[in-house]
Amino acid sequence: MQHHFLTAWLTVMAFGFLTPVLAAEQAPTIPADTSATPRTPWGDPDLQGIWNHGTATPLERPDEYAGRAFLTNEEIAEANRNATTFASSERRAELSPERDVGLAYNQFWWDRGLSDGRTALIIDPPDGRMPYTAEARSRGAGDRRPRGYDGPEDRNLWERCLTRGVPRLGGAYNNNFQLFQTPGYVVILHEMVHEVRVVPLDGPPHVGDSIRQWNGDSRGHWEGDTLVIDTTNFTGETNYNGSTAGLHVVERLTRVDAHTLNYEVTLGDPTVWTRPWTAALALPMTEGQMYEYACHEGNYGMENLLRGARVHEQAASK
Repeated sequence: MQHHFLTAWLTVMAFGFLTPVLAAEQAPTIPADTSATPRTPWGDPDLQGIWNHGTATPLERPDEYAGRAFLTNEEIAEANRNATTFASSERRAELSPERDVGLAYNQFWWDRGLSDGRTALIIDPPDGRMPYTAEARSRGAGDRRPRGYDGPEDRNLWERCLTRGVPRLGGAYNNNFQLFQTPGYVVILHEMVHEVRVVPLDGPPHVGDSIRQWNGDSRGHWEGDTLVIDTTNFTGETNYNGSTAGLHVVERLTRVDAHTLNYEVTLGDPTVWTRPWTAALALPMTEGQMYEYACHEGNYGMENLLRGARVHEQAASK
C-alpha cells in the first residue's frame, strides 16, 4: 500500500493547529445556528467541503471511565499527547517488539486526530457501549480475534483494498472525505481506499433485497437543515463490529458553522445488537485539496503477509 506524501503533510499540518476546546461539562455535539447555514444556488443547505473524521476519542467507553461521559482537562491533554506521539522515536523504548512492528509506520504517517473531551463517541446507550446480544457475544462479535492466513479471503476487506465500509468513525490516517452536491444528489468521496458514495435525494425506495453492496444502498432526504442518509442492503461480508447483512445505518449531517459539520450515525442489526445505538462526532473542515489514496498497487502487503505465513508453516513442519 502506498501513501501520497502531500496528503499526509496536509493532514498533519491541519491537525497541528487544532486544539481541544471542550471542557468536561460541555455537550457532545455543537448546537447548530441554522439561521446562518450557507445555501446552494438551488436552496439546499450547503455541506460541501473536505471534512475530517479523525479523532482520539474511542468509539466505546473504556472500562476505566465507566459511568463518566467526559474527561478532565488533564486527561484530555494526556489523550492528545498519546495520539500525537505514540509512534514517535522518542517513545520507541516504551513499545514492545510486537507493538513496534504492529504500528507499521513511524509517527509522521499516523493521523488519529485529537480528543474532543468525551470518553466515547457513542452517546446512546448512555453507558457508551454497543448493546450486543448474548448470542452475538458468544460468537465473538466485536472481538479482535486473529484472522487466518490460508488466502486473501481470510483477511479483512481493509487489507484486501476492497472497502473501508460505512460508517467512518475515526481511523489511523487518511480520514478526509469530500462532499459534493448537485440538485437531487449528494456525493461523498472518501480519501481512504478512494471510495465514492452517490446518494440520491427524495428518490425511489431502496433496491430489492436480492441486491447487496459493500457500502449498502443509500437514499437521502432533508429534515430541516439536516441531511439524513438511510443505508440498507449491505453484504454479509461487510462486517462493522460484528454486523451482518441486516445492518441498517442512518447518518445525519448538519453544518453548524463555516468550519464544522456535525455527524451523527445510528446503527441497527437485530441479529447483533439488542437495540440501535448512536455515535456522534464534530468534523472540522480541512483546508486545501484532497489527493487520491492508492491502496491497491499490487497489494504487496497482502502478498508478503501470505508468503510469511508459508515460511512459518515450513519451519513448523521441520
